Amino acid sequence: MYRTKTCGELTIKNVNEIVELAGWIQKIRNLGGMEFIDLRDEFGITQIIISEEKLQEQVKEYPKESCIHIKGKVVERSNKNLKMPTGEIEVVAEEIELLGKCESTLPFEINTDQEVREDLRLQYRFLDLRNEKLHNNILLRSKILKTLRDKMDELGFTEIQTPILANSSPEGARDYLVPSRLNPGEFYALPQAPQQFKQLLMVSGFNKYYQLAPCFRDEDPRADRAPGEFYQLDYEMSFATQEDVFEVMEEVVTHTFKKFTDWEVDEGPYLRIPYKEAMEKYGIDKPDLRNPLIIQDVTKAFKNSEFNAFKDKTIKAIVVENGAEQGRKFFDKMGEFAVAEEVGAKGLAWVKIDNQNEVVGGIAKFITPEIKERLQNEYGAKSNSAIFFIADEFTKAQKIAGLVRIELGKRLDLIQKGVYKFCFIVDFPMYELSDEGTIDFSHNPFSMPQGGLEALETKEPLDVLAYQYDLVCNGYEMASGAVRNHNPEIMVKAFEIAGYNEEEIKNRFGALYNAFKYGTPPHAGAAPGVDRMVMLIADSQNIREIIAFPKNKKARDLLMNAPSKVDKTQLEDVHIELKKDAN
Repeated sequence: MYRTKTCGELTIKNVNEIVELAGWIQKIRNLGGMEFIDLRDEFGITQIIISEEKLQEQVKEYPKESCIHIKGKVVERSNKNLKMPTGEIEVVAEEIELLGKCESTLPFEINTDQEVREDLRLQYRFLDLRNEKLHNNILLRSKILKTLRDKMDELGFTEIQTPILANSSPEGARDYLVPSRLNPGEFYALPQAPQQFKQLLMVSGFNKYYQLAPCFRDEDPRADRAPGEFYQLDYEMSFATQEDVFEVMEEVVTHTFKKFTDWEVDEGPYLRIPYKEAMEKYGIDKPDLRNPLIIQDVTKAFKNSEFNAFKDKTIKAIVVENGAEQGRKFFDKMGEFAVAEEVGAKGLAWVKIDNQNEVVGGIAKFITPEIKERLQNEYGAKSNSAIFFIADEFTKAQKIAGLVRIELGKRLDLIQKGVYKFCFIVDFPMYELSDEGTIDFSHNPFSMPQGGLEALETKEPLDVLAYQYDLVCNGYEMASGAVRNHNPEIMVKAFEIAGYNEEEIKNRFGALYNAFKYGTPPHAGAAPGVDRMVMLIADSQNIREIIAFPKNKKARDLLMNAPSKVDKTQLEDVHIELKKDAN
């Protein structure tokens, strides 16, 4: 046995006990002829005293982060450190054994506030994971996963695994393809989600399904999106409505967040916001409700304006109470933000209404008494406020205003702290225009259109709404779901509008197409993202900080050197020949 106690559990009650500990040397100090070691394991730190000269000489050969085993007596500390759980005691070492020696030079300091290059940390992830904060994030993730499973079991869901080697399916991102050795020229696709399988489980008569499902999408990474792979709490329910799905999500999410945070957590029922309203008020379909700013359409107020930049444009406005207190530099910086390439505005107009109720600064000369009256009476522009204007084509004006709203909230420190604000975005459009101008699915292609077959046959595609929904938390999309289409006739028509003929549907979605002919129950579900949920609970700004072995911003695993080249024999086995420029 290497240890009888862990480094984090010793207290004053253990004084005079002989204990064995094992862990890593976090720090070595020499004070007055005695050596002190801070010994760390997963459970905490214990101070070790080394007074025997023989042991002191032995320890001099041990670099930091070496793994050791010690045996000694617990004594009461004369200079207690009450900031540490073990700060009332220390252990006088009688025996020390080196279990694993560390290189004398570490690639970086592990428990430090100093910035370390992320690529270096990922290359030595096994060391990086010894960092207390990061280590605790992974432990937190484990506890959250167990809580999710326990809650789903409690709610009567059955955990069922679905295949990893699946078929290619249009889920909104590029597939990861896996060549088949036994079927030359054919490929599996790693599932972007267990979408078709969970619907087939409903056809199979299972009442409630769930799994902590791995999903694979060839997408560009972001701070809140891991490249390549992620996990979601996938669940589906037979004979369920949209509200039934919401009730489950509200109970599971609220319970999980409350268990692992002392922040204020919204209780269900969460606010329901139609997609159109979200875009009008927030300029985005994942609004951060901690930000009090609202976007308003002031196009009518400027109908007769002589300001050329506003002519024939949609004009969005954001009124900021007490915004007039900001100096000219603030407004100039916001203008620079708006015209940056990633935002795309042609400019950011603004005015102040000062304490004397006078319109000053920016485009004040274009604010007529009539416009001023409308801004104050209809749009809430009070004295000492500032108003920011975005003028552009309707869709672009919405998007730019949404980004300006977010940035204003940050720069003016308006974001409410210590709270989790949830809402459901509902009534998504069934279709959208692709970059090429063709009709495409806007969300999940397997969703039920509102109004069923009649809506598909009588409405313009872009006017058809779907029973699709997202759960949003603090500005992050945390879950997506839908009431599923379970009617083969509606399925054919829905895909036909998006450019698929019936033969293509049979080839690509043959299992669902056939299954829907054999007594399919109505069903619905959702899939909260586990990684994003853990990131929010851990209050981390980077999703890679809550994943044990993440990939970097270029979707590369620096620890395992993946992706990597494979030899010619492996390629021949799966019937693949590389182009010359790929070698």
